Amino acid sequence: MKDSMRRLLRQIRACRVCAKHLPLGPRPVIRASGTATLLIVGQAPGRRVHKTGVPWNDPSGDRLRAWLGLTRAEFYDARTIAIAPIGFCYPGRGTRGDLPPQPECAPLWHPRLRALLPRVRLTLLVGIHAQAFYLGRRRRKNLAETVAAARDYLPEFLPLPHPSPRNQQWFLTHPWFERRIVPLVRRLAREAIRPS
Repeated sequence: MKDSMRRLLRQIRACRVCAKHLPLGPRPVIRASGTATLLIVGQAPGRRVHKTGVPWNDPSGDRLRAWLGLTRAEFYDARTIAIAPIGFCYPGRGTRGDLPPQPECAPLWHPRLRALLPRVRLTLLVGIHAQAFYLGRRRRKNLAETVAAARDYLPEFLPLPHPSPRNQQWFLTHPWFERRIVPLVRRLAREAIRPS
């Protein structure tokens, strides 16, 4: 299993399938181990993450770690937490922020990755792209309704909004998220990474 995961991570990091669409070129960002019990599926690395190669190494990551109640050391411990965005490379900039993840990435790699993560107890689906891929038709009509129905997707999945500072207006207009969902995600994330 360990060799299979190492081999898959090498293949993902060497991937050039959508290179022609990436303005900064490919630099797949992923962290995973076959022992991980919590999987965080985000959208795609931002420019800062592309530069450092460290997932969630930006203000969005700071907010996500605060929601989870985890230190940086806990968050980046691949033995317990796997981090795999829907698109492993920075997709470039659009008129309203970063572009969506490249569509080739998730169908190519996620099923193979999930097969090597047998201990995962909970998968956090951060943002609409992660929810679209994993929930498909089970999603509600918009992000707010999907996140509000978070308990309906348990125990396998927990949908969350993207923690980007660009989403500040969403958080202001949906104050129930901090009251109801953040305590839930904090508790479930702790339970997921606690040794069994």
